[in-house]
Amino acid sequence: MLFENLRLALRSLAANKLRAALTMLGITIGVAAVITLLSVGQGVSRYVASQFEGLGTNLVFVFPGQFRPGGGPPGRRAGDAVLTEADARALADPARVPDAARVVPLLRRTVLAEAGHNSTSVGLRAVTPEYEAARNYKILAGRFITPADMDERARVVVIGQTTLNHLFAPDEDALGATLRINGDPFRIVGLLDKKGATPFGDEDDTLIVPFSTATSRLFSSRTATGQIRITLILVQLGDPSRQDALISEITDVLRDRHNIPYRGEDDFTVLSEQDLVSAFQQVTNVLTIFLGAIAGIALLVGGIGIMNIMLVSVTERTKEIGLRKAVGAKRAHVLTQFLVESVVLSLAGGSFGILVGAAGAWAIHRFVPQLDTTVTADSIILAVGFSLAVGLFFGIYPATRASALHPIEALRYE
Repeated sequence: MLFENLRLALRSLAANKLRAALTMLGITIGVAAVITLLSVGQGVSRYVASQFEGLGTNLVFVFPGQFRPGGGPPGRRAGDAVLTEADARALADPARVPDAARVVPLLRRTVLAEAGHNSTSVGLRAVTPEYEAARNYKILAGRFITPADMDERARVVVIGQTTLNHLFAPDEDALGATLRINGDPFRIVGLLDKKGATPFGDEDDTLIVPFSTATSRLFSSRTATGQIRITLILVQLGDPSRQDALISEITDVLRDRHNIPYRGEDDFTVLSEQDLVSAFQQVTNVLTIFLGAIAGIALLVGGIGIMNIMLVSVTERTKEIGLRKAVGAKRAHVLTQFLVESVVLSLAGGSFGILVGAAGAWAIHRFVPQLDTTVTADSIILAVGFSLAVGLFFGIYPATRASALHPIEALRYE
């Protein structure tokens, strides 16, 4: 019986090709939007995840002030609180923070870098030698910062590939060359391999200098007690399973150092990599849901179009319905016939929508190569499910109306 209803549905649609095509258009647009937006949303999530891979492994970040990446609650902000080099030294004490493998104070500034007649504004990072291992940096040529550089407050710098390309010609040997940072000469001792972008910026557009050099020769922001202010502290776990214990140890040490009372709010924030990933993904998920809701409106409009056309079809075929019921067709048979027609319309529109959506996702990837907008099987299944649901939901009323017609009154209809 189902196959017979399917045959009748296809014959009915073939008899009104233009009307069927226009009816399917709304569903096609809606499903195409769903496919494209889901692909973009998933692509953004994958892109964010790939960016965090460049941060390093098993890292915990300590920021001044109380905030969350998605928007902070009331409390002390970064402008009202500070972290100092002494805080980093306290966290590096194995007696107080035994689960920390490495502790790196980080000071960030934007500086003017000059080499010859070329200059560029670039982000400078003042760090200790442990930063290389904590962030999984690879040296393309030369070396990284050493303990001797720290002790001597040496004017040495490690340069990223993007900054290198801004300041030096491709055939120019930059290793050992001198560049000026805010007017002070520094010798290039290392060239970083390409690392790409992370949520904290372009890792290749950077200069890295010894922490002691930056705070004594370039700039130094100090607290009222003379402590050196820093931007953040990186702490690397020794054992990944001890992350919660490490965060607790960091919190206890900093609360004690900052003289925070028992029920007082922290003036710092401790976040794991997972916390940062979750925060960024929450943002992308909200965006995906919002765009999906817009696509849902298109599906709703398409569904209303199907219902209107099916109601017109019921009116046009009133005599046909009466004749079928007069020769023995039951109410369920008529209901099924029109419901199948509605579902076929919706699924056909959805199938075209999947193709259009896949083409849209491919086009976006062409324009934004960083986004992997591959259409997944889950997206296709969801699109088919939406199409089926729209066909059933918006087809049930016309089908019920058709099945409720009295055969005698239907045969009299003009």
